[in-house]
Amino acid sequence: MANKIRKFLKKREIEWVRILWCDNANVIRGKAFHTAFLEEHQEQGIGISIAQQAVPVMYDAVVPGSGLAPVGEVWLRPDWSTLQALPYSPGSARVLGDLVQRGKPWAFCPRGFLRRMVAQAEEMGLHIMAAFENEFYLLQPGVELEPVDQTLFASTFGMDLQAPVIREMAQALIQQGIPVERYYPEGGPGQQEIAIRYSDALQAADRQIVFRETIRGVALNHNMRASFLPKIFEMQSGNGCHLHFSLWQQGQNLMPSLTAPWELSKMGRSFVAGLLHHLPALMALTTPSVNSYRRLQPHAWSGAFRCWGMDNREAAVRIPSNPTLPSPTHIELKTADASANPYLALGGAIAAGLDGIRQNMTLGEPVAVDPGHWSEAERQELGIDRLPRDLGEAIAHLSQNSLLLEALGSELAQAYLAVRKAEWEFFKDWNLADEAKLLLERY
Repeated sequence: MANKIRKFLKKREIEWVRILWCDNANVIRGKAFHTAFLEEHQEQGIGISIAQQAVPVMYDAVVPGSGLAPVGEVWLRPDWSTLQALPYSPGSARVLGDLVQRGKPWAFCPRGFLRRMVAQAEEMGLHIMAAFENEFYLLQPGVELEPVDQTLFASTFGMDLQAPVIREMAQALIQQGIPVERYYPEGGPGQQEIAIRYSDALQAADRQIVFRETIRGVALNHNMRASFLPKIFEMQSGNGCHLHFSLWQQGQNLMPSLTAPWELSKMGRSFVAGLLHHLPALMALTTPSVNSYRRLQPHAWSGAFRCWGMDNREAAVRIPSNPTLPSPTHIELKTADASANPYLALGGAIAAGLDGIRQNMTLGEPVAVDPGHWSEAERQELGIDRLPRDLGEAIAHLSQNSLLLEALGSELAQAYLAVRKAEWEFFKDWNLADEAKLLLERY
């Protein structure tokens, strides 16, 4: 392994290797070492303070009640299977890290949490495939928030305007082993969507980190800023990061029904039922910023109501259809955005869905209209409720959800909730303009 790594770095003239981790506020962080000291860092990685997992998004200070303090060390150990040269930063490479302490997985490590949820699925004979579907804005540099263009959804003129930067983004992703499937300008001015191929769960979360880093890095090289912040402009589309799942067993997709074409299998229905059952608490993991709830509004295609539907983009869970059988082959959780730590969001969603399977939960009828057009009484009659309207509500639900708390583990749950509570108290009375300016380059 050591010789292979050295050859890789030498061939690509790499001088610095960044080891990345994602904290509980979903800020992607990294420490780099010079390749002259590869032997020293190859196995053990780089040390960081344990307090890093108790830092909120708005400042670098430890939040109270996290169970963590500046005293104590944890090691950021590189997972060399994720090593890639950075196309947008010559001379640099990146590797994703695991947080370990005394040679063992650290209880506070988000990547370790996802590994545990994947292992639980495997114990049930299931292999989880997933993908994150990102929307982001390209903005002009400067103090004011100004999109790079004023084009419309799927505008071919928008494609032409941004062709150089989009082409370079796609090439950079492909060079890092990430298959790029589709692209189009999204609904907001300067807003984009680049869809990448699904993969197994851990790799999907890793790819989400790489995707955000790559989009931002390439945009900077084009004198632009890229932001995945859920809601930047009051009157324009928000940025979602829809989470796609499929369940597999021995190479077979278990989502389509074998007896009822065009419908979900019994297992697929139970998985969706588990997602919906736990969704108010799960949202503290999948839509975990104060800003997230500015996007989660009725009639905004964001999944503001707890329901599901076939090809229904207003439902929290959409079941996309295929043009031919087998169909459907996957499910989409729309109540998610890129302010979420991908390891925690995906791990929490897997825990919720597996609980639905274990408990043999039943799924209600699909919703074939926009539930926002119904009255409150009509929704109640159909068992459809409005999902949490702010982060405070979602935190309260997570604090009472034994399934997700036990899945996270007491230590990670305590630190995570402390970070999110601090962010809620800090931001809850801010206006959008000030909030966006502070958070724009965090996400």
